[in-house]
Amino acid sequence: MSYPGYPPNNQSNPTLRPANPFNPQQDAEILRKAMKGFGTDEKAIISVLAHRVNAQRQEIALQFKTMYGKDLISDLKSELSGKFEDLVVALMTPTYDYLAKELRYAMEGIGTNEETVIEIICTASNSEIVNIKSAYQKLFGKNLEKDLQSETSGNFRRLLVSLCQGRRAETFSVDVASAQTDAQNLMKAGELQLGTDESTFNMILSSRSHAQLQQVFLEYHRIAGRDFEDVLKNEFSGDIEKGLRAIVQCVRNKGSFFAKRLHESMAGFGTNDRSLIRIVSTRCEIDMVDIKNSYMSMYGKALEADISSETFMDDTSGDYKKCLTALVVG
Repeated sequence: MSYPGYPPNNQSNPTLRPANPFNPQQDAEILRKAMKGFGTDEKAIISVLAHRVNAQRQEIALQFKTMYGKDLISDLKSELSGKFEDLVVALMTPTYDYLAKELRYAMEGIGTNEETVIEIICTASNSEIVNIKSAYQKLFGKNLEKDLQSETSGNFRRLLVSLCQGRRAETFSVDVASAQTDAQNLMKAGELQLGTDESTFNMILSSRSHAQLQQVFLEYHRIAGRDFEDVLKNEFSGDIEKGLRAIVQCVRNKGSFFAKRLHESMAGFGTNDRSLIRIVSTRCEIDMVDIKNSYMSMYGKALEADISSETFMDDTSGDYKKCLTALVVG
């Protein structure tokens, strides 16, 4: 059986690939044995879950319920604790359901975690947007676009609404003349006038293909002699600046964008485990090799080394680190 993974494309560079051979019945038996009786065999749990792609884990969960009449996630939660439990639950949740839940969490309570929203929405492909919106509706009975509108405002809200349409061009061909026109229009909307015509930036950055945008940035630099990201810093501020710059960074090198997010999650006092778990558990099936290469280039250290050297306060057994490292190393 083939496993398209998350997402299906021929440009991916994951550390985690489908296990082959794969026997969901055998894996279910291993997990049952690991949780049966006194104590838990965390090593056995990691050996299975950190070496199967999400689609395979869903098959294991179905097989587990068929064989034992029990919910695998519920059993795992009853046996595990702390950040290791959080990571395992993330691994066991269907990917788009998981990302929908992360968006919901980012918007719950007082204030919104805009960085999480930017990370998920501004980096997603059209098909990912469609699947996340569908999962959000299924899980919460609510419209993701409307919830984002109610939690944000101004130009940032308009950018998110545009991206939520999932209508970005996804061709690999480049129209140089069109890129030159876009670059000139962006200059007129920003540097060449008093104030900023945000709608022009929104329209071009949310609708042009990544290949086309790369050419737009090249043409802008050729015409104006300035890097486009620096232009955004001058013309915008706050969440809209972060959102637009996230798009530019992903167009140029998505691995670098996520490498920076991972570094920020571990920098300073304490660790942002939620971000760390989200990025590692999802990107390991997409482009973790690129992210690791970017991390080494940007910070002079291996990503897995920084994960290992982090002080995880409630990870006395080291299982959380071992599982994260297994996903990163592959």
